[in-house]
Amino acid sequence: MSARVIVLVGFMAAGKSTVGRLLAQRLGWRFIDFDDEIVRRTGTDVATLFREHGERRFRELEQQLTAELTSVHRAVLAPGGGWIANAAARERIGPGEVLVWLRVSPEEAVRRAAGSGVERPLLAGSDPLAAARTLLAVREPLYAAAHIVVDVDGIAPDRIVNEILDQLEVESDGTE
Repeated sequence: MSARVIVLVGFMAAGKSTVGRLLAQRLGWRFIDFDDEIVRRTGTDVATLFREHGERRFRELEQQLTAELTSVHRAVLAPGGGWIANAAARERIGPGEVLVWLRVSPEEAVRRAAGSGVERPLLAGSDPLAAARTLLAVREPLYAAAHIVVDVDGIAPDRIVNEILDQLEVESDGTE
């Protein structure tokens, strides 16, 4: 499978940012974390954006970013976990753009999220595990359309990157 853009999808705390940075580094490509880019552009952290403007506004910003980045070459993109539920964003994925699902269990996602120190608005409430299971039940059929699926529970990021690279053919940047 040939790739010019790799889009890492998966539930929150699946490791999209960590794996994305490593993967981009290994390929000599650019890495774009949607959360970081939205924070940079709005001057507002994701939790505050959700609280003050709602999830809908955040997803609109992700959609705008997706539209801008569909013409990028040699980039690893890491959108938010709910990006996959936005049909307009998914429809922008074309030839040469490979979706990679970093599949994480709800238990592992909640454990990682709790230990990250990052506020996760969609897991707020008295039962984050139930919230994670509910969200995953809706999103999993969408994630499952990915070209590549890598299970990430208990797997080191370097090994995840190796698994992705084993399944890809990527455009050379001429430095290999």
